[in-house]
Amino acid sequence: MSERSERVMGAVQLDGPYGVHHLPYGVFRHGGRPPRIGVRIGDAVLDLDGAEAAGLVPADGALRRPSLNAFLALGRPQWTSVRARVTELLTDPAHRDAVSRLLVPLSQVELLLPFEVADYVDFYSSEHHAANVGQIFRPGQPPLLPNWKHLPIGYHGRAGTVVVSGTDIVRPKGQRKPPDADAPVFGPSVRLDIEAEVGFVVGVPTSLGTAVPVDRFADHVFGVVLVNDWSARDIQAWEYQPLGPFLGKSFATSVAAWVTPLEALDGAWVPAPPQDPPVQDYLRASAHLGLDLSIEVRWNGAVVARPPFASMYWTPAQQLAHLTVNGASLRTGDLFASGTVSGPRRDQVGSFLELTWGGAEPVTLGDGQTRTFLADGDTVTLSATAPARDGRVLALGEVSGRLLPAT
Repeated sequence: MSERSERVMGAVQLDGPYGVHHLPYGVFRHGGRPPRIGVRIGDAVLDLDGAEAAGLVPADGALRRPSLNAFLALGRPQWTSVRARVTELLTDPAHRDAVSRLLVPLSQVELLLPFEVADYVDFYSSEHHAANVGQIFRPGQPPLLPNWKHLPIGYHGRAGTVVVSGTDIVRPKGQRKPPDADAPVFGPSVRLDIEAEVGFVVGVPTSLGTAVPVDRFADHVFGVVLVNDWSARDIQAWEYQPLGPFLGKSFATSVAAWVTPLEALDGAWVPAPPQDPPVQDYLRASAHLGLDLSIEVRWNGAVVARPPFASMYWTPAQQLAHLTVNGASLRTGDLFASGTVSGPRRDQVGSFLELTWGGAEPVTLGDGQTRTFLADGDTVTLSATAPARDGRVLALGEVSGRLLPAT
């Protein structure tokens, strides 16, 4: 074995949060070559394009594409087979030399958007978040609207503005109406916010007119990504009645560069909160389960909140069932997000709207500066961990973005 092979293989962390029990997929660029699919293992990337070219991982050429979409479309049997083969390559000493030639240090690669986003749907599934927003925007009225506990509320977003973690975000412009003004004004948003969310990546498509039963979630969803749905609250507040979010949301949505396969999260499913009143039959699953993901929100490096995903009222399977119950078709690369993840405490909220209670209660960051909403130059990073089998822990790929001034 060459000196380089020994050095690279020796650096692979098989048991850490990005160990062989995780194996998230992404797309990277290295050494001037075109984009290629890889799996993260520790602080290295296993080049799956090269692995399939060398005959080490059969996938009908799907791993030799510049995005994950062709692989996503193959379905769960093929996902399981490739995952098992990659695990074997990384753990069986017989493959050590072949694998070492395909490992690239993470520090040397550029991470790209891992899949081509077909459609993007954003839900509104945290009861705590919905109640907080209701109290902020509709004081003195019931915090939840009458339909909220009967169906997963959602809206269709803009797939073309989904960007990979690390992409700078330009402060959006639009119409907003200050509370003391008689008419709206136009200009940069002054109440720019984030939403800490969890996204689900669809692999297997459906035909128009076909609904996905709530218990068939895992047949269609490949994996999970962290999502930051940047939100211009002042633009949103003026435009959202009667049709809902539009320009206040569509300017940018950041997703992690690594997609965690559902199979890596086998040990993270937990009972979801009870639902009362009872839901419609199409939303009833044989097992009412959510994911035990612990999210962390860092604002300019300071941890300001830790939202618990297990508290979400509507589950990912219910979201997918509702998304398709009218016969809307799924496409490979569809992304649907959970909506803001918030827990019952102020330090568990997933938006700065809630954290500062509509801007009325500024927060102090680690450098002593205070904030209500985002200032130009601010950086927000979302991270998350989940329990894996055998007492291990995995870390979802981070999603980070820096705010630039309006142009």
